[in-house]
Amino acid sequence: METVPKTTPKMTCPICDIRCASFGTHRNGLRRFRCGQCGKTYTEAHAKPLGAMTVNPEMAVLAIRMLLEGSSVRSVERTTELHRDTILKLLVVAGEKCEKIMGRYVRNVSVSDVECDEVWSFLGKKQKRVRPEDDQNLGDCYVFVAIERNTKLVLNIAMGKRDQMTTNSFIEGLRDAIKPGTSFQMTTDGFAPYKTSIPDTFGDYVDYAMLIKVYRAPSEGEARYSPPEVASTEVVPVCGNPDPRRICTSIVERSNLSIRMGCRRFTRLTNAFSKKWENHWAAVMLWYTFYNFCRVHKSLRVTPAMEAGIADHVWSIDELLA
Repeated sequence: METVPKTTPKMTCPICDIRCASFGTHRNGLRRFRCGQCGKTYTEAHAKPLGAMTVNPEMAVLAIRMLLEGSSVRSVERTTELHRDTILKLLVVAGEKCEKIMGRYVRNVSVSDVECDEVWSFLGKKQKRVRPEDDQNLGDCYVFVAIERNTKLVLNIAMGKRDQMTTNSFIEGLRDAIKPGTSFQMTTDGFAPYKTSIPDTFGDYVDYAMLIKVYRAPSEGEARYSPPEVASTEVVPVCGNPDPRRICTSIVERSNLSIRMGCRRFTRLTNAFSKKWENHWAAVMLWYTFYNFCRVHKSLRVTPAMEAGIADHVWSIDELLA
């Protein structure tokens, strides 16, 4: 069997400009060196996957894993004994890394069926409580999600108000994720801004239809937060020639349930809602990157990224933070 020779670590004293000799290891396992002329000791460079944060990497992974399993920041604080401000800083760092991962890997993806939907949440306070002098990011906050029906891969997400501007930004980002020249079918709900944004962005490459659900009026005595009953559905072809058998939003709606169950900030009737835009966006990016690369889908038996051919193994949380 061929043996690989060990590489000898090197360290140069910045004062004397001479090669230092090996001098054991630090208590954290890193190698140390000592200058033979001035006697100063040095430790090899620390790996800093979390930037300026000095939190224990194992504890950081545990905190992120708990957040992805629906734990609140306070419950993570009690379990890990990390301060809540540290946990939130860790969330933001992880969110920034996940945003880069999504931008690097979810590009030029071949698709055949795309479903889009919006998930409601709120920041700071309910929309009816927002006053003119308040930060207008407070109140209603919608997460737009596009998912490939067959691979379950989340192609693009956008966050903002449920308006034309956010819709346009969302669809433009979706265009960057899909392989140029790919013909595919798309289904959305009856949100009106899609009617202009999707045909203008994709042109003749898309067969697009809306699936509009008509809800029954609540019966007398029905609880306030009971789910509405669907009375009927209406299919509205918008452009191209969509196949009626493939007009569906079930997959993206199921992913909406997953984020409500897995991300505490989306749980209704609790005080775990986000207070800052930055933290909410980081939590959203972390969840959907985890969904794409780390979470094995039950029906696929692999992750959506593996099914789409953009990953060759199930990623760990450590890889998301690397």
